[in-house]
Amino acid sequence: MKKKLIPFAICLSAAFIWSCNDTSDSATADSDTATSTMDTANTTNVNTAPATTVTATPLTKNDSTFVLDAAIGGIMEVQAGQLAQQNAKSQRVKDFGGLMVADHTKANDELRSYASGHGITLPDSLPADKQKHINSMRKMQGSAFDKHYISMMTSDHQKVIAKFKKASENCDDAQLKTWATNTLPTLQKHLDSVQAIKKGM
Repeated sequence: MKKKLIPFAICLSAAFIWSCNDTSDSATADSDTATSTMDTANTTNVNTAPATTVTATPLTKNDSTFVLDAAIGGIMEVQAGQLAQQNAKSQRVKDFGGLMVADHTKANDELRSYASGHGITLPDSLPADKQKHINSMRKMQGSAFDKHYISMMTSDHQKVIAKFKKASENCDDAQLKTWATNTLPTLQKHLDSVQAIKKGM
């Protein structure tokens, strides 16, 4: 009787061992499935993250040069206009200086806003050579100041108008081209006014 029970015990043990191995394989498969699911979730999170977009459009070299020149010129006009209000003898010259401060401050603010949107930080002060010119004008008073200032404004506006006309035709950036075009009539008005003052001096 004992001899018959031995083969049965061996079979039962083998079945138990097979069952354990099968359970282990199932657990491993379940673990692999869970890992795969986590990987898929992680991949999904990476792919759906919002992309960073750059809104500022870099300007071409020519456009950047024009913007910088216009900014420096605008600062010069404002500072010289402020001096005219203080140091000029003629009321017409004082009034013209006030017009320069108002119009060029407005244009400077527009240009600064535009430049900021394109990643450009414009200077707040003049280059050394132009600041030296302004400093020398501080020492002038009365008729001497009037003559120098009006002559300077005539020459400066003739040069500036030529640059703005070129920019209004050749700027690569459409918004900058429009700004140059829209600013031209104001610059021409300045030139007409200063030439009229010069004739009456």
